Amino acid sequence: MADGIEQRGFEDHTDMEERRKICMNALLNRPWIERDKDPQLYHWAREQYLEIRNWFANYPGYSVIMNRKLIKLEKVPVEAKSWMGFEGFKEPIDYALFTYGLWYLEDKSAGDQFILTTMVKEIKEFMNEQGLNVDWKNYFHRLSMARALKKLKSLNVLRSIDGQESDWASDAENHDVLYECAPCASYVLRTFRRELPSYQSMEELSDLPEEEDKKKRQLMYRRYLLEPFVGLDLWEQDLFYFHGQKNHLIGQLDKMFGWGGTKYKEGLLFFYPELVSDMELFPTLSAISDLVLLFCGKIRTMYELGEVKTESVSSGKIRLTRGSIEQILLELQYENGYRWTKEYRSMKSSQLAEAVCEHMEQWEFGSWQDDMFFLLNPVGGRYYTQYGEVEIEE
Repeated sequence: MADGIEQRGFEDHTDMEERRKICMNALLNRPWIERDKDPQLYHWAREQYLEIRNWFANYPGYSVIMNRKLIKLEKVPVEAKSWMGFEGFKEPIDYALFTYGLWYLEDKSAGDQFILTTMVKEIKEFMNEQGLNVDWKNYFHRLSMARALKKLKSLNVLRSIDGQESDWASDAENHDVLYECAPCASYVLRTFRRELPSYQSMEELSDLPEEEDKKKRQLMYRRYLLEPFVGLDLWEQDLFYFHGQKNHLIGQLDKMFGWGGTKYKEGLLFFYPELVSDMELFPTLSAISDLVLLFCGKIRTMYELGEVKTESVSSGKIRLTRGSIEQILLELQYENGYRWTKEYRSMKSSQLAEAVCEHMEQWEFGSWQDDMFFLLNPVGGRYYTQYGEVEIEE
């Protein structure tokens, strides 16, 4: 009987650990966990709220908000990256209108209904008072507003009852949309510890502690939680601290998230053992990831043959010209193009280079130094792939 009790206790403990990892990954990758949409996950997170809250407060210095509607992690990056923006947004005005859309919803209660014409009229008047120009007769301004509304809908803070904002964008005089305010509208924007006008710089918005060791720890965890690759060169000023903490960092991210950490010369890389819906992993399901893998494999082969060299032994970075990138991709297209999707098979070399380099920048594989040179990080050399043989049935 005692053995049975011990076994059940071990199983319960293991279940709790697995649930906590699922909740931690969901909080990190979703805007929030909403009770009405995912009651089981909300219950699991609420069940271990204190441990989850204390871990995020202690390590990355993040706040966790919990109420009857949702549980939300307030995520703050160390450095704003271009890939951190909303997918589908094309212009700065898209973000402005998204924010003013939230301003309009502030005075609404869950279930309140209103029409788009009234909403955009009030937003225009308020923006004009702030010295900001928006004109709904301008087709491109209407398109931006439609993109902002679409994002509000995807976050489930706004629901369309009748009509589509795309129709309004095409013909504002003859189309309107009936919306309903959802319960989560007031939780989208991050909350601050003090009034926003009291902050004097963007750095202050990170709300990092003044205590030096605590500040270093929070910066380190924020980078590894939110960025796909963190190079060792980022710790030049705090290399001694990083080396002293890296094993503990690996252990904590394994324990709390289930991430496997591996130490390489260029830094730490974290992997997740299986494909899950709550996080985007590299390689992605998109065909562009296949092209990046082929490109990195080609560069690795060229490096081993001495055809390309690193900038320095310590950095391990390879500097590539735009022309050389295009040439390599043309060769890959000639060798493997018949396996590619029509989109990439028909692209010119300049278009291929832009697409591949943009994807590599999103995953921190490298970055443009200027219009002509791309600096490839050594993490790219960790990948080598090629197409397998395809058996053709006769």
